[in-house]
Amino acid sequence: MSSPSRRTRPQPAPAARQTDSPSPARRGASAVLLALLRERLPEVLQSIAPLVGVVCVLQFTIVQAPAALFIQFLGGALLVVLGLLLLFAGVEIGVLPMGRYIGADLPTKGSAWLIAIVGFAMGFATTAAEPDVLILADQVDRVTQGAISGQQLVYVIAAGVGLLAVVALLRIVYGFSFRALLAGCWLLMIALSLLAPASFVPLAYDAGSVTTGVVAAPALLALALGVSSVLAGRSTSADGFGLLGLASAGPILAILLVGVFAR
Repeated sequence: MSSPSRRTRPQPAPAARQTDSPSPARRGASAVLLALLRERLPEVLQSIAPLVGVVCVLQFTIVQAPAALFIQFLGGALLVVLGLLLLFAGVEIGVLPMGRYIGADLPTKGSAWLIAIVGFAMGFATTAAEPDVLILADQVDRVTQGAISGQQLVYVIAAGVGLLAVVALLRIVYGFSFRALLAGCWLLMIALSLLAPASFVPLAYDAGSVTTGVVAAPALLALALGVSSVLAGRSTSADGFGLLGLASAGPILAILLVGVFAR
């Protein structure tokens, strides 16, 4: 008589081996970032090459600075290239899409006050973080030995950009004439330039030139293009641009007004 077969206990399935390979989404994001960096590299090199070339010519013909200082300059130029690459990637991947989304979403709320508040906040925040503005404020603080506070100057410049950014956004919403606004700003600047102390006038116009830099310009431009893209009867090319031009007049007017009232 044959013995009954022994029932075998089912064995658990082997656990799947965990691998450290990145997910498809992560690989796709990395590929996009690398492609963007490769695309921007020639532009960055073309932008920095003239400066490096001029300094090299001066170094070997006229100036002949110490070798350590020249090597330090070359290292700094390399850091500038890397920094610009990362900056352009960050602006294109994050700042521009988010700015356009915010600009396109604001008109759907049906509140001009909301557009004005967001426009001022964006203009103030981006300008207060603008490297060119911080450099100017630091130099003014050092040259005047604290008579003009650098931090207060940053706030005045940022407030001027924020206020004129509000005017520019409301122009898009209500269809005001850009020529009339621009002419009014310039007439007011000329009048204030004649009334303000002489020491404030050059500072005011320098402040207007440093506001549209690598931080403020992309964010504000994307915001304006987003607002103009969703409003009926508005042209993105005709109405979406012009914000930076008006916003750069804000610091000039703000500093000249401070000078007039400080006399």
